[in-house]
Amino acid sequence: MRGHHLAIYNFGLHVDDYESPRVEGFRLREPLNFEAANRAEGFVGRSGYDGEPGPESWGEKVYPRFIAGSSFVDAPSSLSLWSGLETLMAFTYDGVHADALKHARNWNQRQAWPALVLWWVTEGDRPLWADGAERLEHLADHGPTPRAFTFKMPFCPDGNAIVIDRESVKAIAARNMPGQEDLLAVAKMLKN
Repeated sequence: MRGHHLAIYNFGLHVDDYESPRVEGFRLREPLNFEAANRAEGFVGRSGYDGEPGPESWGEKVYPRFIAGSSFVDAPSSLSLWSGLETLMAFTYDGVHADALKHARNWNQRQAWPALVLWWVTEGDRPLWADGAERLEHLADHGPTPRAFTFKMPFCPDGNAIVIDRESVKAIAARNMPGQEDLLAVAKMLKN
């Protein structure tokens, strides 16, 4: 949407520690997913993680309340910006990322909270980790609203409900595919 970017925050809990062999499939795919996003149409940027190479962290990394009682002090989560719903959906449900989603049940615990939350930010603004955690909690507590929504019930920056253009999503995914065929070939050879 002109003048706005779409923020996405996702959060989950692994079935074991990040370095565990049970989570190896996720760990090996993570850099492939980051590179596929970098190559994807509509990708604006992502937060990095403090103390790790890559982009700078967008504030202190915090988690929603769902980490409490899990015994984990860190959890898989990401925070990024996209040009719009269709570009994010094309990346999320096609190519390298879609391949990872097929195997996510092997690495992640079943969760009683939403896996992701979407919201609009003014172009040029950058969300913080705390924003994502707060909005995910808001979505879990209140359902989709213009403040915190999902692909199933999206909103425009003006707060009105919107329908995602599925044909546009398919076209964007088709344009993305040549730029990630090499990454997808590697992903398909990895442990699930």
